Amino acid sequence: MSGPRRLLLAALALLPLAWPAPARDVVPPQRYGRVVLGSFTGKAKVPAVAFDHWRHRALFTCRLCHVDVGFAMEAGATKVSAATNRAGFHCGACHDGKRLHAGRPVFAACQEGRKVEAGSPCARCHAPGDPERLQRDWEAFARDLPRAGAGVDWEAAEAQGKIRPADVLEGVSAARPPLRLDRDVVIPSKVKWMAEVRFSHRKHAVWNGCEACHPDIFPATKAGTAKYSMFQLSSGEYCGVCHTTVAFPMAECERCHVQPVR
Repeated sequence: MSGPRRLLLAALALLPLAWPAPARDVVPPQRYGRVVLGSFTGKAKVPAVAFDHWRHRALFTCRLCHVDVGFAMEAGATKVSAATNRAGFHCGACHDGKRLHAGRPVFAACQEGRKVEAGSPCARCHAPGDPERLQRDWEAFARDLPRAGAGVDWEAAEAQGKIRPADVLEGVSAARPPLRLDRDVVIPSKVKWMAEVRFSHRKHAVWNGCEACHPDIFPATKAGTAKYSMFQLSSGEYCGVCHTTVAFPMAECERCHVQPVR
């Protein structure tokens, strides 16, 4: 085989490796942060539960659910079931038919003897997907809230008093002193054309608590100890644990890279 022919065949073989990877689908705001709870629903022959973070994000801090109530950050790790809900754990910590919200009892989850059928309380959670209704619910929810990118600017919404997420659940949360972490951390950019990152410990400590990040996501707390890159973050590590799934997406670069480029 001639030299030019060998070079041509080698170039053709490398073409699939050089071809641009397909772009990620842009998830619409009403579906961003959706978690499907279906570990046991298949065996029970009922529709899985689609949990939308935005519906609860205006009411509770992330820390309250993921630390006090005990929902794992890893998909499928909590093993929430009808039995745990009825026992007052997981969703049942609030959805017990007795706890009040805005003066009204929160509907009970997974009541004994109920069947999942149209019109039953079970159908509020165990329901087939309805994209049109989901979009209507989202638009009604976000209509009066400040926006950022395609979603809600939760920090601005809280600062303006439009949302007041609770951080204590009576009978579940343990009393603790307020966290005093007002120090921002500046993370230098590795390239000249991208601004630095200013990380607010204050807001993350209030919303997430120290326990949600340390030590599982960030094992070390000393500045400069954890070494990470945007490739790792985009793969769902470190900041990407939340900012590729439920918190504002990493595509909104200016939300983190806020310092002026010098």
